Amino acid sequence: MNWRAVITGFLVEIVAGLFALAAPGVGHAAAGLIGGFIAGYMAGGGLLSGAWHGLLAGSLGGIVLAITFGFGATVVGTIGLGPLGPFVGGAVFFVALAIAVLMALDSALAGAIGGVLGDSGAKNERIRADRRY
Repeated sequence: MNWRAVITGFLVEIVAGLFALAAPGVGHAAAGLIGGFIAGYMAGGGLLSGAWHGLLAGSLGGIVLAITFGFGATVVGTIGLGPLGPFVGGAVFFVALAIAVLMALDSALAGAIGGVLGDSGAKNERIRADRRY
């Protein structure tokens, strides 16, 4: 497991997602694809490894997005609707979580491509092993 690749892919998704506000819908899908590809490419190791690392990067981004939107909707809903606000926040959280699953899937597909194209998998493991001795 290459957590550096996952965290880097997640951060790329966040930054690209901020720029994607200019092109809603298309931009956010592209952010997931770019972040997943970066995670898969950095992890290397082939199709499955790249897909796994891309999936983790997309899932992490989606979970953070769902929590943020759910919390924001709860706060705004509580101000506007009183005791019904948490129900609105919960509904928004589950909708955002469903969107997060879709974001994770496109990140996994891009990560699989990145994992195939990435050459950092086994080669870098041999280099790290040689440096230890």
